[in-house]
Amino acid sequence: MSVKQRSSRDLIDELRAGPLALHVDAFEQLFHDGRYAASTLRQYLGCLAHLAHWMSQQQRSVEELDEAVVADFLDRHLPQCRCPRPVTRTRWLLHAALKRLLLLLRANGVIPERLPATTPVDEELRRFDAYMDHVRGLAPSTRSSHRRTVGRLLMAQFGVQSVVISAILPEELRRFVARQSELYRSPGDAASMIAALRGYFRYRATRGDAVHALIGVLMYPVKWKLSSLPQGLSRSEVERLEAVLGTGEGISPRRAEAMVRCALDLGLRRGEIARLSLDDVDWRAGMLRLRHTKGLREDSLPLPEATGRAIAEYLRLERPRTTSRAVFVRHAPPIGQPVGPDTVAKAIRQAYARADLTYTRAHLLRHTMASRLLAGGSSIKEVADVLRHRSLETTQIYAKLDSRNLSTVALPWPGREA
Repeated sequence: MSVKQRSSRDLIDELRAGPLALHVDAFEQLFHDGRYAASTLRQYLGCLAHLAHWMSQQQRSVEELDEAVVADFLDRHLPQCRCPRPVTRTRWLLHAALKRLLLLLRANGVIPERLPATTPVDEELRRFDAYMDHVRGLAPSTRSSHRRTVGRLLMAQFGVQSVVISAILPEELRRFVARQSELYRSPGDAASMIAALRGYFRYRATRGDAVHALIGVLMYPVKWKLSSLPQGLSRSEVERLEAVLGTGEGISPRRAEAMVRCALDLGLRRGEIARLSLDDVDWRAGMLRLRHTKGLREDSLPLPEATGRAIAEYLRLERPRTTSRAVFVRHAPPIGQPVGPDTVAKAIRQAYARADLTYTRAHLLRHTMASRLLAGGSSIKEVADVLRHRSLETTQIYAKLDSRNLSTVALPWPGREA
């Protein structure tokens, strides 16, 4: 009899006779709540049965389980497993199931929380993160990016040793920047690395370190300001995109349409779309509230009719029943959980493909919305307000698309009659 032929009930009965007996029901309920397929539950129960058999042989209790014990099971036992069949031996499946088991045991207080790493570099990054959060007010995504960049520098310099800023020489920092720059595709991408490092050394300056020589090494790559035009969809391309909305195959065409509408009609970023809550939509006033934006402030926008209709139809006709207050939730297990920014980006990419457009970037729709506003007669200030830019300078690149006003200041071509 193969593993696939064993029923979930047989596996549960087997587990109830072993060291995981008290936690089988909670594990099963977790999969029912997420509305996973019965075959997925059966596979994961088979993985637990294999672990339970090994734990009994090793005389290990459930309270001893942690990542080290799981690694011992996968790295030492699995390659030479002689457990009687049927038994699950697929490593990636075992890893996924046992990771889920550890999360469940920690959530129920059966085993202690996993202790975070405590190397000097980790402690330094935690202090830097607190500074970015409480002093500079940077968004979580920016802080995460800066921590990764600074972490690479500190690990290259100190490894597991103490962090001593005075030990970093300007020439060593210059070589690090040169090596890292090779990993970036454009000067704009490399500029984010420079910003992270400069921000870190400014933080160290507040701690009394002499870092002026190090900051002097960190020059931003050459990039002509406002040298390029913001790319957006043409009028005909927008029409092609709108024509395919709601027509995609699969389980969530209305969700995809509402997501694309939020980006195209309101210029929302993918993270802002993913974080929309049912409490953010004021249907009577026709307004949409944005919280936890990139600018770390709360904004309100008028809700266009087409966008509101798309969201309403998704909520009425397609959204799974769930206790989550998120507007957009998962339609695949774990069903009903809030989606992430990547789900929004994927929905937009798939809409491009259905419209036979070669684009892939979700942010393109934000540029498109700004261009349409300018073409309709809106001012740069009005575009900045809708895009929720902190500084008007951020919006200046769209001025080159404002042909209506640019034509009034254009000079005659040399040699042409006035």
